[in-house]
Amino acid sequence: MNEKSMSKKKIALIAGVLIVLIAAFALIFALTRPETSQGAKTIRIQVMVSDTDTREYTLHTDEEYLRGALEEENLISGSESEYGLFVTTVDGVTADDSLQQWWCFTKGGEALNTGVDSTPIQDGDQFEITLTTGY
Repeated sequence: MNEKSMSKKKIALIAGVLIVLIAAFALIFALTRPETSQGAKTIRIQVMVSDTDTREYTLHTDEEYLRGALEEENLISGSESEYGLFVTTVDGVTADDSLQQWWCFTKGGEALNTGVDSTPIQDGDQFEITLTTGY
């Protein structure tokens, strides 16, 4: 066999392996992503602006994702990015970028691995939103 033919076969083999890996990752993601729930649900939101300024909200919503529930109550705003909403304002308080402030979202005290656009909500969930300083 000539060298050109071997090179084409290697490329075809690598492409085939990549396609199989992509399909496997897509399947794993589809099977393990958190489920959303349709219908009415009640969630609790705790907004911590400072050690002395904590606000509690109980939201009743039909939304499936956190962003929708928070926007229904006008609790968040921000700017759109390729990853979804970048939250800059919570409950009327805007994070000051010059002070390296940002809003940290947690659920039951555990950091979220998803943004507000892709965080599913279930009835009874509790989320915390904390104004944090320092990157």
